[in-house]
Amino acid sequence: MTGRLSEEVDELSTAQGATGLLKTFNQAGVLGLADVHTALAVSRMARETDETVTLALALAVRALRMGSVAIDLTSLAGTVFDESEEEIDVSGLPWPEAPGWLQACLDSPLVSADPEQPGARPLRLAHGLIYLERYWQQEEQVRSQLQARAAASPPEPDLPRLSTSLERLFDGDGLAPGEPDRQRLAAAVSALRWVTVLAGGPGTGKTTTVARLLALLRDQPGPPVRVALAAPTGKAAARLEEAVRSAARQLGQQDQERLGDLTASTLHRLLGWVPGNRSRFRHHARNHLPFDVVVVDEVSMVSLTMMARLLEAVRPSSRLVLVGDPDQLSSVEAGAVLADITQATGTPDAALGRRLAQLELLPEEPSGPTVPSDPSPSLGRGPVQGVVQLTHTWRYGGAIDALARAIRASDADAVVEVLRSGAQDLVFAEVDAEHADRLPDLQTQVRSAGRALHRAAVDGDIAGALAALDAHRLLCAHRRGPYGVQRWSREVEGWLAEAVPGYADDGEWYLGRPLLVTANDYELGLYNGDTGVVVGTEQGVRAAFARGGAASLLAPVRLDAVQTMHAMTVHRAQGSQFGCVSVIVPPPESPLLTRELLYTAATRATERVQIFGSEEAIRRAVRRPANRASGLRGRLG
Repeated sequence: MTGRLSEEVDELSTAQGATGLLKTFNQAGVLGLADVHTALAVSRMARETDETVTLALALAVRALRMGSVAIDLTSLAGTVFDESEEEIDVSGLPWPEAPGWLQACLDSPLVSADPEQPGARPLRLAHGLIYLERYWQQEEQVRSQLQARAAASPPEPDLPRLSTSLERLFDGDGLAPGEPDRQRLAAAVSALRWVTVLAGGPGTGKTTTVARLLALLRDQPGPPVRVALAAPTGKAAARLEEAVRSAARQLGQQDQERLGDLTASTLHRLLGWVPGNRSRFRHHARNHLPFDVVVVDEVSMVSLTMMARLLEAVRPSSRLVLVGDPDQLSSVEAGAVLADITQATGTPDAALGRRLAQLELLPEEPSGPTVPSDPSPSLGRGPVQGVVQLTHTWRYGGAIDALARAIRASDADAVVEVLRSGAQDLVFAEVDAEHADRLPDLQTQVRSAGRALHRAAVDGDIAGALAALDAHRLLCAHRRGPYGVQRWSREVEGWLAEAVPGYADDGEWYLGRPLLVTANDYELGLYNGDTGVVVGTEQGVRAAFARGGAASLLAPVRLDAVQTMHAMTVHRAQGSQFGCVSVIVPPPESPLLTRELLYTAATRATERVQIFGSEEAIRRAVRRPANRASGLRGRLG
């Protein structure tokens, strides 16, 4: 019976109509059914008969699911399965020889080979990479928009007033003697450029800087600038709004009045969703957003497609401030825009360098590459290219900060040393996380948080329930298998049933049920990745979602794409913070195990990190950066 079932599964997983290379790569697990069927359909329409070109098309489709916007045929055999859930041995596959493969693509009616050629074909071969045409156009749009904004200069600000505001808003308190005030530098750059990138890890004061730079801009002569705050998810937007408001309360009365009552929204809501259309928005190149300053937080989560939509919607004469941590995991969808921007070489802006020197924020002769006077400036590393990296940690130090720094530096020895330091805010259990009964620290955290969540939900304490929901979060790299979300959700449910009398006995919408939104619902204002909890209210059972100010309460009957959330993937945890984070580390051979994944997981915690896995797996993760193919980084200079 088992053998017959296995054969049936193999038949279902093999794409009908696939022959030759497509069939081989499909049966090896490299190509999925959708990859093969798309390639076959497009090749038939274009009458393409070269199977190597059809294979390239199928791999380009697959690459999008893995997060890459393009493929490099010369190195594809070593990277094609990097972000798959399962390890796939591709060494024995009949990969075409790269030179002949490239030439076949150049000769194909499927491929536009000239970067300047109009987009009339499904594929584009440009700068050594193969793109689906739509994503080539989006990458070109992002590149050209960013470079145009970097090359243009805003109206000259009132420099004496700007200098006074900088002194008032950024006093440097807490910095070591001689340590540069990068928050002040970032605020000045944002006043002097149309586009600024504010990069930094957790606790480096990004949202504090945002609040103060907005007060700085509103202190300039003229009408108060109109400000929009946005983030990719509802949870990230709520955190941004709360953090900016909290930072504003630390300012003087006049600056608080200048800022006013700022609110944040998701990017989808900012751009204006159009019912029945998932790819376009109400605001676009012919209907710009009505704001003078647009601040976007958690930009590492923004896909290439969303960045293209955002840039076309922001007026050329509006300031754009992109905020995020480039060392985190990139978007669930294709693209790694923030990482590409912050690692691009860029061309320094001579005028910006001079004005920063006038404000005594840079030496008269800016360090680094010689600042040219002729080529157009563009985004890239360093303040004279519009990117400011915050490095001073304000929120927490200790083991969590030391761990994050060691992971970011790819120092495996330092990471292991920190993990074994015995610090109170860090637990490292060197066990095979497949065995749930050997994880007492995890069980303790799960039961404690679960009791508090259930009690608050039953009592109708909405704020308390939402706080308990974020007190602890179990994170996994995988969705399936012994180290995945599905398995660990079942384990947690069992522990809670033992620890909480009557737990989940009141049906599907039981009080204290943690929820995860799995698809955007624009009408309800819920977005993929949002989290909530079922609570009791005077009006009956409701699902509560945090929204910065008052929670959003919805009748369960209105909810569609939600599931129970006892554990979640590290990817879905982006944009959120939790008191304690427990991380299930997969074995060393997991293709998902990367430096960015470990760093993102560890930095979701504000008080305590618990890591369950082997030293070998930790070392493998630290040494293995994520690899997303993109041409943006190399062309922003």
